[in-house]
Amino acid sequence: MSLLTEPPFSLAGAAGPTGAGRSAESRSFTASGGFAALERATSRHEAPLAVLSLPALQHNTADLLRRAAGKPIRVASKSLRSRDMLRAVLAVPGFRGILAYALPEALWLAEEFDDVLLAYPSTDRAALTELAGSASARERVTLMVDSLEHLEFLRDFATAGAPLRLCLDLDASLRLASGRVHLGMRRSPVHSPDEAEALSTEIASRPWFRLVGVMSYEGQIAGLGDDTGSWANRVQMRALRSFSAFELAGRRQDAIAAVQAALARAGAPALEFVNGGGTGSFETTGREECVTELAAGSGLYGPGLFDGYRSFRPQPAAFFALPVVRRPAPGFVTVLGGGWAASGPAGRDRLPLPVWPTGLHLLDREGAGEVQTPLQGPAADTLRPGDKVWFRHAKAGELLEHVTTVHMVDGDELVATIPSYRGEGKAFLG
Repeated sequence: MSLLTEPPFSLAGAAGPTGAGRSAESRSFTASGGFAALERATSRHEAPLAVLSLPALQHNTADLLRRAAGKPIRVASKSLRSRDMLRAVLAVPGFRGILAYALPEALWLAEEFDDVLLAYPSTDRAALTELAGSASARERVTLMVDSLEHLEFLRDFATAGAPLRLCLDLDASLRLASGRVHLGMRRSPVHSPDEAEALSTEIASRPWFRLVGVMSYEGQIAGLGDDTGSWANRVQMRALRSFSAFELAGRRQDAIAAVQAALARAGAPALEFVNGGGTGSFETTGREECVTELAAGSGLYGPGLFDGYRSFRPQPAAFFALPVVRRPAPGFVTVLGGGWAASGPAGRDRLPLPVWPTGLHLLDREGAGEVQTPLQGPAADTLRPGDKVWFRHAKAGELLEHVTTVHMVDGDELVATIPSYRGEGKAFLG
């Protein structure tokens, strides 16, 4: 990893958290007067605006390293969506490489960083042509594949003398009853060790490709909180997570052994890496010997969906503020914008959460609006037009798709203002 530009802040040297990282501040940012400090730090800036708390980021960085227990962490760019944030994270020992989400993004990042794994298959012909034509990009960017169809599609962009680096996506979902029961992401069709071996054999037989890695993302573990809802729901979630982790560990080990055997038979180099996990599954994935690196990103920002895990609790680090623009009735205020819903299954847990002043909530019949969002609660009568209401986003990087800059604060001090991807004129998914 090469740094051409130093970030304007540092995440290194932060004091590590204790226990499972469940500090008082991780449950309530107001424990240390945090929002009053955010108000002072951003007093000269108009809302809507986004903020990152440097102390919380440092805490979460140290917590991820503690939980990784010595295994390197590849940073998921989709959860950060800021080059300055990527620079700062990758400057911390223990973090290595980027997990990108779009090929044009990967090519852009590869101008600066030398290890970029594309987490999803790409059919972007212009970007593939650019990749194939650049010796530097071919060495820095690794493409994701999971089928013969991908190999056939990529064949038009590769040559034997300049092979494309490939990573095989191994499906990590839990399948029961001959596949009739499916728990996890609908990603790769490659699920069994035999299927992984067959595709690896095909890749190794084609001189225009080089298989360098295997990735599997266990979303049903990493993205499934086990500390919310009723007692029965918590017990069920923990049992599902535990059983799925046990099943996957054995199947992943067998699949990696099968892939390595296929490469050895073809006289191809051994795998360079095996990537696994997500922020929510470090404790289980990290114990697998065949996994050489972990992947994480959301755990740095600590969005709302990460409040429901028993084994860890990141501190909320990302917030956004919207301005009060009117007071339609006693007990109500309306803020500008707010319809910043997170991706995934539609539900209240995907909506932004008003967190300061306390006691405000969205209206069931209106939710978070495209242009305005009404809020109700006792605190509404203390607010006036121009005041800020602070929110947390349900997911991590999607917040930065709504702003061009994000303010880094430490207490009531504004440390830096950094651009998001959009602030640098980049919008990779529309």
